[in-house]
Amino acid sequence: MKIFIMGCGRTGAQLATTLDAEGHQVTVLDVSEFSFRRLPADFKGTALVGDGTNDETLKKAGIESAEAFVAVTQGDNRNIMAAQIAKYIFKVPKVLLRVYDPLRRELYNNLGLEAFSPTIIFAQLLKSNLLDRGQ
Repeated sequence: MKIFIMGCGRTGAQLATTLDAEGHQVTVLDVSEFSFRRLPADFKGTALVGDGTNDETLKKAGIESAEAFVAVTQGDNRNIMAAQIAKYIFKVPKVLLRVYDPLRRELYNNLGLEAFSPTIIFAQLLKSNLLDRGQ
């Protein structure tokens, strides 16, 4: 699968590394070249310095043939903007994004985007473990 990941922080780098190791064609975009230090030396994908909210940058990176796009920068606004560009301008079939604000997650899902909130996911995980009486 040809996958674009916007953001090479801890999550983006881990996702890129895992997908690359499984044989997927991975392109990672980040505005800072320094972020690519998180990728392993044997990373076979492409690491590009660029703004994933810029349609010209995305075209140069080859997004028109992407099968999936994942936006995991630190900014909710950047993630939603890039996800909308990928889904509605470039017609990428599978678009996922991270949003920290739980209220925004619901809004973006209502717009037809697959938004995930680590705030909600982690709170549910903690609750589940806290109330796990089987231990």
